[in-house]
This record gives sequence, structure tokens and C-alpha cells, in this order.
Amino acid sequence: MHLTRHLTPNTFLARSQADLERAEAENNLILGVSTRLRDQPGRTAAPPYLATVEDANGLAAAAVMTPPHRVIIYSARRDEPAPLRLILHDLCADGWRVPGVVGLAATARAFAELWRAATGRPFRLSRHERVYELRAVTPPPKPAGFMRLAMETDGELASEWSFCFWRELGVTGTGEDARASAGPRIANRELYLWDDGGPVSMAGKARPTAHGMAVSLVYTPPERRNRGYASALVAALSQHLLDAGWQFCVLFTDLANPISNSIYQRIGYRPVSDFDEYDFDYEPR
Repeated sequence: MHLTRHLTPNTFLARSQADLERAEAENNLILGVSTRLRDQPGRTAAPPYLATVEDANGLAAAAVMTPPHRVIIYSARRDEPAPLRLILHDLCADGWRVPGVVGLAATARAFAELWRAATGRPFRLSRHERVYELRAVTPPPKPAGFMRLAMETDGELASEWSFCFWRELGVTGTGEDARASAGPRIANRELYLWDDGGPVSMAGKARPTAHGMAVSLVYTPPERRNRGYASALVAALSQHLLDAGWQFCVLFTDLANPISNSIYQRIGYRPVSDFDEYDFDYEPR
């Protein structure tokens, strides 16, 4: 078993893409992030960490990290420690600051346990998530309004709503970070709004893979909730993506929010697997 550090996303994908695409929806996060690094290098300020671990059977594990975000871990062996330990050792030996880990529940937990054993510092579960896949939309009741692309004039609102979305999820980021994120999304035609006499809900498309596209950044301000706007927008955007030729859509949900999980299932999203996110502590308690 040996680890290879990749200097470019091209070489990382050349080695890992075929294996990861065997479960394309489940691996949308690591596939989508590494594909974006290849196709849109200017959207990431710091150099990424890219590594694969191979053994006699082929790809055993893979890792992608775009600082300051958590490392995304894939393991063909789920919670077996050997390939995960190689990745952790490589990260620590080269001085990378690892703020946390995200991956399939068993894999992420195993990596977090190895990190605690190696550093002597605690970790905290940040979020239980579920990956859903949709291949056909079940249209929900349609509220007043319509879906439209976000425009440059929506930039300030999209920035504010992105920041609120991050805050509700406990994601680290400033208002300036939100503006830096929303601007390119609008310019690249990735952000959509439900408009009912003005914007009332937001959703985006992200992380294209060979056959699928993720729906993300679903946010409705509190005073506009419980009116069906988010359901209508996610359904319309998902149908738009299927009509554009994507075979399926992927969506991550927070399992602590049973309402959103039930809403997405009613419009056709089906559970694929569970992911966990852990935060790592760096200062002794």
C-alpha cells in the first residue's frame, strides 16, 4: 500500500475518477470538488491537498482538501484504518492544518479517531448528513411565482442569503467570503431564485460530475418559509437540470432538519448514504 501526492487535479482524477464514478452520486462531493479544481482553478485561492492510496487491488482511498475547508475522505475499505492512517500521516508530516473531515459516516469517524490518537486532541461531530439522488421529479404544489436565474443586480441579496445559509449550518465564513462566493456563482449562471414579486428563495447548482449535478445552497429567509417556495424552486431546478441532459441530481441534507428531508423526498429525492462532518481542535483544553 502506498500514497501518491498529486500536484494537479488532472493527475488525481486520472487515478481516482473511474473508481469514484462506480458510486457517482455517493462520491459527488470529492468528484465535484476535484473536477472544479481542474476546470476552474481560479476559484480556489490556496493550493489544494490531493492524494490517493493504492494497494494490489487498486484505489484504496483518496483525499481532497481546499483550505480552509475540511478534508474530504473516500475509502474503498470504509473504516479500515491502514489507508486512512497513510493520508493522516502525510498531512501531518507536511504541516497541513486540517480543520476537520467529511466523508461517509464510518470513514469520517475512523479518520477522526486516528487524528485524535495521533495528536492527542479532541474532535467534535459537526453535522450528520444524508446524500440523496433524484432521477425523476414529482412536482409539488406550485406557489405563486416562478424560477429565474440570479442576475448581477441580485448580488447583494445573494451574498446576504449565502451568509445566512452558512450561519444556519455553522459554516465558518464572513460576509466578504459570502460576496466572493456569490459573485462567481451568478457570473457562471449557477444561482437561481424563486421570484414572487421579488426574490423569496434561493438554490444553486454545483459540482458537475460525468452524469450528475448537485443542487445546493437552498435558502429561504425565515419570514418567507412554510409557503412552498423552496420545494417549488428545488423541483424546478432539478427538472431543469434533467432536461439539460444530466441523468441525476444530488442533494445533501442535514439530518437534524426532518422537515427539509421530508420535503426533498416528496419531490423525488431518494436516500443514497449518510455522511458525517467532524471538526478538529488544535488548542489544548
